[in-house]
This record gives sequence, structure tokens and C-alpha cells, in this order.
Amino acid sequence: MELEPYIYLVAVMGGLIAGFINTLAGNGSAITLTILTELIGLPGNLANGTNRLGVMANSMMASWVFYRNGRLKLNRSLPYMIPLIVGAIIGVVAAIMVSNEQFKIVFRYLLILMLVVIVVKPSRWLRETDINARPNFWIAIPLFLALGFYGGFIQMGMGIFFLAAMVLGAKISIIESNGVKAFVIMLYTALVIAIFQWKELIDWEIGLILALGQLIGAWIAATFATRYSKADIFAYILVIIVVILAIVKVWIL
Repeated sequence: MELEPYIYLVAVMGGLIAGFINTLAGNGSAITLTILTELIGLPGNLANGTNRLGVMANSMMASWVFYRNGRLKLNRSLPYMIPLIVGAIIGVVAAIMVSNEQFKIVFRYLLILMLVVIVVKPSRWLRETDINARPNFWIAIPLFLALGFYGGFIQMGMGIFFLAAMVLGAKISIIESNGVKAFVIMLYTALVIAIFQWKELIDWEIGLILALGQLIGAWIAATFATRYSKADIFAYILVIIVVILAIVKVWIL
């Protein structure tokens, strides 16, 4: 596909913004998928697969920076990671066979619910990790299976829903949850990319351009999150802004 030179610049800058947002909140894929479908004109499934290259680059860089700065601790998160990865594998298999338009309809209503959950009692989002918290497996396993399925299927908004589950359910701080989020998404996205590539649903040229921008955005955001003492407040505010903008996009625009 022959693209105008300015599209490459838009892709890099859009990827950078998406990478920053994905690292501290989520739903950056709303930007990259819009670039792929509306600006470049890729069909839905091809855009979905191509978008995963940037998601992979984003999550790899964020995971490395969080780990290097001591903010990625996996021992408390392992019970949540396994069902999420299993769900993601099931989700991507579904994604290559059926349309995700139905999930986009559900996504609209989930955003409204998420905004209510976020703004009610903000102190729940700004606490430190509760090292004594223990998972209720009857709730955690189906919840994270569902989250994984959603992430494997469409990815858009996955980060926000994952943060809510980790911060409110697992009682892990928002910054540490972002580190875990990046690591888990990195693991299952590697499998997702392999499956999409097997079905020839990845445009590597534009996907790698987006990935470059997301790599840079993830480095900036993760470095900020691990070095700035009030990063949790910034991340919380960013989550609210992202959800509000997503609601405006899917309900009004």
C-alpha cells in the first residue's frame, strides 16, 4: 500500500500519544485503531492484527522500565495472570473468525459503568498496595478470564478495565498495577501476534511505524511513573480523562 509521507508522521505521533496513555491508563488503541481504519483505510480484522505490533512494543518497553525501577512485582499478581492469558488466547481465536462490532456496542455501556466506578470514592484508587490481600478465586478466575478474552478479541479499553480489577479487586496500587498490566499484555500479545500473522492479518510496514511511536511514548510514561512521587494522582486523573473522552467518542461523535 502506497502512503503519503505525512501519514508516517501522523502514525508515529499518534503511536507516541497512544503509548503514553496506554502505559498510565489505557484505551490508547482507540487512537491507533482510528489511524489504521479511518486514515489508512485498513479493514477491521487487518487493523486489529496490525495494531498488536504497537501494543507489543508499548508493553515491552513499559515492562522493562517498571522492572528496572522496582515497580514491577509479579509474585502478588501471578494468580491473576494465568486466567487472563488463557482468556486472551480464546479471544484472539474468536477475533479472527467473527466481527467485533457487537463488542463495540458492549464497550459503550461498559465505559459508563467504568466512569461511575472511577469517580466514586477516589481514595480507593490512590492507596498503596495491600500486601495482606488474598484473591477470591471464585471471583478472580472468571473475571480475569473475561478480561483476557476481551483483550485478545479487541484490546481497546482493556487497560482501563484491567486497572480497575487490579486496584479495586486485588488492592494493588495503580502504579504497580500499570507495571503488571504492561507485563501481562506483553505475554499474551506475543501469542496474539503469532495467530494474526498465521492468518495474514498484519500490515508490518505501518504496524512497525506505529510501534516506534508507542515505544517512545511508553518509555516517557513509565519513566515518569516510576520517578515522580505523585504519579499515582496523575495516572488516576488521566484514567478519568481517557474514559470521558472515550464516552464522548462512542456516544456523541
